[in-house]
Amino acid sequence: MLVSAADRSFFYPPTKPSSLGICFSKVSANVDPKINAFTRRNHQTHSFFTSCCHKQPPVPVDPRYRHAGIGILDFFQGKNILVIGATGLLGKAVVEKLLRSTSVGKIYLLIKAKSKEAAFDRLQSEIISSELFSCLKEKHGTSYVAFLREKLIPIVGDIRKPNMGMDSESIDEVRKYVHVIIQSAASTTFHERYDLLVNSNVIAPQRVIRFAKTCNKLLLFTHVSTAYVNERKEEEIVFEEPLSMGGNDGGVDVADEISLLLKSSPNINEATNYFKMLGQERAKTLGWSTTYQLSKAMGEMVVNEIRGDVPLLIMRPSIIESCYNEPLPGWIQGMRMCDPVIQCYGKGLLPAFCANPEAPLDIIPVDLVANTMIAAIAKHGNIYMRQPHVYHVASSHSNPITIFDLFDYQHEYFKGTHTHLTSERIHIPKVRLFDNFDEFSKYTREEMWERCRDGEDGKRIREYNAKVEYVEQLCKLYEFATFFKARFHTGNTNKLTEEMSKEEQLNFQVDVKNINWKKYLEEIHIPGLIKYVING
Repeated sequence: MLVSAADRSFFYPPTKPSSLGICFSKVSANVDPKINAFTRRNHQTHSFFTSCCHKQPPVPVDPRYRHAGIGILDFFQGKNILVIGATGLLGKAVVEKLLRSTSVGKIYLLIKAKSKEAAFDRLQSEIISSELFSCLKEKHGTSYVAFLREKLIPIVGDIRKPNMGMDSESIDEVRKYVHVIIQSAASTTFHERYDLLVNSNVIAPQRVIRFAKTCNKLLLFTHVSTAYVNERKEEEIVFEEPLSMGGNDGGVDVADEISLLLKSSPNINEATNYFKMLGQERAKTLGWSTTYQLSKAMGEMVVNEIRGDVPLLIMRPSIIESCYNEPLPGWIQGMRMCDPVIQCYGKGLLPAFCANPEAPLDIIPVDLVANTMIAAIAKHGNIYMRQPHVYHVASSHSNPITIFDLFDYQHEYFKGTHTHLTSERIHIPKVRLFDNFDEFSKYTREEMWERCRDGEDGKRIREYNAKVEYVEQLCKLYEFATFFKARFHTGNTNKLTEEMSKEEQLNFQVDVKNINWKKYLEEIHIPGLIKYVING
């Protein structure tokens, strides 16, 4: 089943769909009374989430009475944080930075596990033993494990399940003590089944925001989205604004999309292909390149629409890659978007690529994303926000790197004495870039045949076909980024930098203009990718 009975009643109470308030119109400062009624109906279906603890907004703090700068250290001192997605790349970086650089209180980690013992095992293997935490380990020495076990509280849960998969004891504790919720969990497979992506990236976040509305001390809800929810924008500059929503103005009617899934009944043997094709069709029809981007856009809409008066911070990073400065330059977890291309080129399997050479490739190191999120939370956590604040954490506007630069820096790295990704040393020429797929495909097939034709037996031919197909699929998969001409404006992040004290700017580096892309790729990212992922 796609959703549980409780979740089904969330989208389909016994009234006609037009009364839900979730057939989105443009965001208004005035809350539609239909939405209030809709929200009350929703609470009745969840035994643990029965009250809203945000009747009165917190008293704003006058900035004149703050310490110098934003007051990051002051804000986080003793604050308790719930992190959802803490074992992922960004979530792990945020947890490490909070523990290393602030006097944070408890950090509750929602961990997908079958039992408390299994959750502790994941905490040990994926966080405490992670190389990312080596600086923290060096700082605390023999008390390192004790420090982390005292600070980090693993909770068995799964946001794809009712009540977020938590038991009543965990729910009561989090509701009572948590000040900030960071929701960074998501399914990131671009063309996953539509039903699975909607469950993970749309329905699951609305469970979390419903829970947030019952937390007694909550100051801020932080939702991690992606800058590419704005892909449909035709402007040269995409600004940090909430999405335009609704079926009547070119937006997305989320209720209709859910209804479409609920009415789907493919043959069980054909379900995977059916839902993958359905997702690609819906994304293309509604203006996105991938099902993932569509689902993340809908997730933003749902969270913003049903949050009530919960203060909302939306973080939209672009393409997250390895650490630039801290705690370990080059540290990365898993293959990110640029990395299959780098690996393929380093193995001599990428003679050409289909892309606009001058298009900005909007990549951002994970430590800058973590720092920006932490600084933004500190800034907005003490001042009540009636409207959500959106932050693009991106590079294309302030310090762009192009597709051409990426391939040029790759070539500089692999042409020298550096480690190759093959068992034998080979000559790796520069990649030829084409903006026409047919021309790219013709050239690639000819070049790959030259490299594979020695011993033209069946095995070689199969190898040739597989390599060509893989390269072509890479180009198709990343087309949304390699031909995307718009740049993501980062005015809110720039303003954040200006408001930070010099000490905060040094300890929580967020300014993308300080990145040297040639140094980052040749000396930090590619070596880190080889060390932590390819060889690791």
